[in-house]
Amino acid sequence: MDLQLAGNLRIDLAALVANYRLIAAQVAPASVAGVVKANAYGLGAAEVSRALLDAGCRHFFVAHLCEATALHPHLPTDATLYVLNGVQPGAEAACAAIGALPVLNSLEQIDGWAATARRQGHALPAVIQVDSGMSRLGLASAELATLRDQPDRLAGIDVRLVITHLACADHPDDSFNPHQRATFDAIARQFPGVPRSIDNSGGAMTSGVTHGDIVRAGIALYGGAPHGKPNPMHAVVALDAYIIQLRTVEAGAGVGYGLTHRFDRPSRIATVSVGYADGWPRHLSNRGFAYIGGVRAPIVGRVSMDSLALDVTDVPDYLLYPAAAVELIGPHQSIDDVATQADTISYEILTRLGPRYARTYLPTPAAAIQEQ
Repeated sequence: MDLQLAGNLRIDLAALVANYRLIAAQVAPASVAGVVKANAYGLGAAEVSRALLDAGCRHFFVAHLCEATALHPHLPTDATLYVLNGVQPGAEAACAAIGALPVLNSLEQIDGWAATARRQGHALPAVIQVDSGMSRLGLASAELATLRDQPDRLAGIDVRLVITHLACADHPDDSFNPHQRATFDAIARQFPGVPRSIDNSGGAMTSGVTHGDIVRAGIALYGGAPHGKPNPMHAVVALDAYIIQLRTVEAGAGVGYGLTHRFDRPSRIATVSVGYADGWPRHLSNRGFAYIGGVRAPIVGRVSMDSLALDVTDVPDYLLYPAAAVELIGPHQSIDDVATQADTISYEILTRLGPRYARTYLPTPAAAIQEQ
């Protein structure tokens, strides 16, 4: 581990590929797209995409055009790159220049893309997103009615896919799921012959449903539970920090800003190299845990910008020394466990992991495929 950095973030690409194949088997004959927005949930979009490409993935979703522009040079010509938030007015030509498919979420985005196609003198491919009940992105019922009445607004647009997004897929028994699927099926008939995409990770790992033509796998690829427990996915991420300093304090001593924790016995404290600037939630103050040599150590006091404190009184002395490894994510607690402690979701834990970690890819993308 490079001691100039806050810790060591290990990304297991073999596990990533195994998750991709598990999802693919679940949803066949649908194709599986890799959702690599937010720098592949903080794990490295180029590296993750390369591993998925070697596994056969050819569809990749990002959120913003800037992400598409950065990822485009790393993809082969037979891969398709989608921009979920569409394009802002004036950015259409830049999107077309790299061959990315914008997800058109409104009549204004449709009009802008159609105008770009007219200026360029040829049809441009795109995706249409419809709102089937989440009320976030996509054409609402009034806009769909307008499009039915004014079909020429799609002139010059080669609609490759119609999509929506499930609101409650992480709760597969929620009664809104079948309602939303039926709503989407009815809306999608407005685009006859166009492939469909509805399922995210939760939807993809739900049995007994029709998965459409492309599923958009995100958190499940990265080892997060698609819904509930047990989690069928392989762990992809491990994160170690290290001990900066050790000290012994008397009963009654406090620790951290505000002295929000006071010790009821003589105790040992380990100050650790990670804080909220590294994406370790401040909400874990006085409620989260870490592991040293497999022994659980509670976070005591407030998580600081660059460090946190652990009560290591019950950790054997031989495990405690400066630069000793501290497991934050690993075999003793998953990203979902950490999320539960922080009262959030695994998506937020991953995407907040900052640049001060040494990112190590185990194994290399080529080796990940060879081992399967």
